[in-house]
Amino acid sequence: MTHRASRSSEFYQPRASEPFNVIDDIPDRAMVVCAHPDDAEIGTGATVAKWIEGGCEVVYVVCTDGSGGSNDDDMTSDRIVPLRREEQSAAARVLGVKDVIMLSHQDGRLEDDRGFRGEIVRAIRLYRPDTVFTHDPHRIKGFQHRDHRMAGIVTSDAIYPYARDHLHYPEQLAGGLQPHKVRRLLFWGTDHPDVIVQVSNEHVETQIQALSEHASQVTGLTTEDFANGSRERSRFAERLWERSLTAGEANGFEHGETFRQLIARV
Repeated sequence: MTHRASRSSEFYQPRASEPFNVIDDIPDRAMVVCAHPDDAEIGTGATVAKWIEGGCEVVYVVCTDGSGGSNDDDMTSDRIVPLRREEQSAAARVLGVKDVIMLSHQDGRLEDDRGFRGEIVRAIRLYRPDTVFTHDPHRIKGFQHRDHRMAGIVTSDAIYPYARDHLHYPEQLAGGLQPHKVRRLLFWGTDHPDVIVQVSNEHVETQIQALSEHASQVTGLTTEDFANGSRERSRFAERLWERSLTAGEANGFEHGETFRQLIARV
């Protein structure tokens, strides 16, 4: 996420007329590829909390430096970049994320090119995730940040066919990496979710606590609020809470996170 006048589209949750297919397995390894610091917590935080609790190793790949993300007219890009890096590291620690890779592209300037794609391919081949999460680049209901679209498109292409096939980026193989086939791709922020992960109150609370570490982005959502035990913390917390409740309705779950799923052919 980066600077914007309204974030309502990021918390959009379509109401389902039929139950979603349930993802009840927890993979050994997962990766979250996001455009900006804090996008991962908004899109997948409760699921990541549940999966890490269940023994999954999760790695973040954050594509930009977040240098465009401030509503403070006195803030500069030079000051915000190290701050957002620290905030992302702190949020990852709350969830128990194994590693955070900061690609540090300039905020607002992601492009679908070979260099960026190769960075995602390299991360996939290095960490070898079973499941990858990213932004849905094909969402049309509501505005979407261009960096989100670029991150989603490039991640999709990196998974198939580039990370899988040995003739793509052969220089990586010469350096000791091997091709890797991702089994499942999950898009968040989608118009057409088709799967759900059941999560608990505690997982959503952990998601909100992780998001609270991004203090430069979520005014009024602070770690002190958690010490006081208040759930009525801010509109961001409320939107996450309401989104998870809405997601779970069709399946009879109290809370859920929904995604659009692609499964690799065997």
